[in-house]
Amino acid sequence: MKKLVSIILAAITVTTVAAAFAGCSSDNNSGSSASSNTSTNSITIAVPNDTTNEARSLLLLQQLGYIKLDENAGITATIKDIKENPKNIKFNEVEAAQVPNVLQDVDYAVINSNYALEANLNPVKDSLGIENSSSAYGNVIVVKEGNEKTDKIKALKAAVESKQVADFITKKYDGSVVSVVDNPTDGYDSSIDYNALKGEKITVAASPTPHAEILAEVKKILAKKDITLEVTEFTDYIQPNNVVESGEFDANYVEHKPYLDDFNQQNKTHLVVVTTVHVEPIGLYGGKQKTLDALK
Repeated sequence: MKKLVSIILAAITVTTVAAAFAGCSSDNNSGSSASSNTSTNSITIAVPNDTTNEARSLLLLQQLGYIKLDENAGITATIKDIKENPKNIKFNEVEAAQVPNVLQDVDYAVINSNYALEANLNPVKDSLGIENSSSAYGNVIVVKEGNEKTDKIKALKAAVESKQVADFITKKYDGSVVSVVDNPTDGYDSSIDYNALKGEKITVAASPTPHAEILAEVKKILAKKDITLEVTEFTDYIQPNNVVESGEFDANYVEHKPYLDDFNQQNKTHLVVVTTVHVEPIGLYGGKQKTLDALK
């Protein structure tokens, strides 16, 4: 009988110890799960992955008070230059044109206004934070070095700098795109012999929105002098620069100057700015998060 009792007590002891170990294992799993949830619940922001637009995005986030960058980083900043990240933001680096496509999969995204407009996002009304119009990232007309003083390009420049185009930008985009032409003209350059340009064609590579739309207004001005403006749309920044460098196109209108400067340096190209036309304020948009509460 005593032997039977001893066996029963031993069995109870083993069961108790096993339960205790099981409880420890459960606690560890719970801790792991909590850690996993913390990671899952961290804030993710998609940003463009090219050098200048990534820096521009990070500068906007710094302006909004969410991160702090190395003071020497400037317009070449990358996520490696982030010195303070109190919200533990995780960054998803994406090709600029694709950022709107991943918006639904991240908490927030920083999107260039041209791509926001193409995605039916209104930068003024839909963004949760936006760059001011004094941005250094003005969009420019670009030609190959040596062609900037030709009459064709001077005619294009004059038409782009017209009051007609500036008014079109203001009315069409209502602050989403801002003209930066200081002294708009009638659209014509008095130093040019327009009669000699009759029948000429100017070819420009452009992104669809807003560049090709703005050039459609420029086309009307040049048509009055019997000059044809032929616009071909591209969906990236690289090919428009390549086709101007190669001489296939007279000019392009797709990018801001910091991007052009970086492109020239990286690719040993010889592209120059003819004029700065407008600014597209870059903005922070909500994806999974519809307000800025998660960042407060």
